[in-house]
Amino acid sequence: MPLVSTPVPRRLLRDDVHDRLRAALVIGDLAPGEQLRDVDLAEQLGVSRTPVREALLRLERAGLVATVPGRSTVVTTPDARTLREASAVVAAMHELAVREAAPLLTATDLDEMRRAGEAFAAAIASGDVEAALAADDELHGVPVRVAGNRAVADVLDQHTPSVRRAERLRFASLAGHDSVVRHARLLDHLAAGRADDAAAVERETWRCLDHLVDLTPDPATTEEHPA
Repeated sequence: MPLVSTPVPRRLLRDDVHDRLRAALVIGDLAPGEQLRDVDLAEQLGVSRTPVREALLRLERAGLVATVPGRSTVVTTPDARTLREASAVVAAMHELAVREAAPLLTATDLDEMRRAGEAFAAAIASGDVEAALAADDELHGVPVRVAGNRAVADVLDQHTPSVRRAERLRFASLAGHDSVVRHARLLDHLAAGRADDAAAVERETWRCLDHLVDLTPDPATTEEHPA
């Protein structure tokens, strides 16, 4: 577990422990099926068990881990239903953020999005998954920040990790070249003040990830039709 092996500064305990564990789950350093013992995680992070337990509860609500009675907490395996629900929510929230942010975006904000779009395109061209997803988060994060809708930000904070984890586990091309085109269309609409068109492109961008659902096992189907 390399990303959670460095002690966390005590000044950021609760939130930083959560963020570090969530990042390890999304990236895959904590793999599906892996058991997580709060005492072990606390020792590795150099904190008490309390912030670790609080973090695991939050991660369970997000569907990234599950508590098995009589056993340690276990990293969940992405399933079709969870991903379908999460991707629909994430798409709707980003659409709303773009619609609300459109009239508020400054030239500086648009430049920030353009730079992130260029970084995304370069990462896709070089096959750098982590850089591509980081740039994508940066680009789409601008309207979320500018909109200033805390409810939208909170919902995205809860559900985006499930979508990103599935992307990393199932990554082939991130539908990357299509996303580059969509980013350009999004920026064109925002620069021209076409909020509705921009919101439609944003929703399309996130709903294009629906193909991941088809690649993700459905537990109910798996149980009914074992291999």
